[in-house]
Amino acid sequence: MTMPTFDQFRQAALDEGFDEVLVREGPPDKLVDSHRHPWDVKALVVRGDMVLTVGESPSHFKAGDPFTLAHDTLHTEQYGPEGATFWVGRKNPPIGS
Repeated sequence: MTMPTFDQFRQAALDEGFDEVLVREGPPDKLVDSHRHPWDVKALVVRGDMVLTVGESPSHFKAGDPFTLAHDTLHTEQYGPEGATFWVGRKNPPIGS
């Protein structure tokens, strides 16, 4: 499988109802403590690697790996020695919900 371009990823995310598409950078070896997001996530790691831990279940993602995360899911993020760049679509909840 070839990796899509950012524009292809962005368009696919928008077509699936995601309303924001961003490029995110995780610095080398940084641990982001437990937190939640109010949006659903669809992401693709495009450089480096990261470990996403939900509960007691760590998942390792490297360049080319996609991942999803439901809104309000408690998780940690640990970026690898080179850091990580990932594209992320965010599906924000409707206003007033």
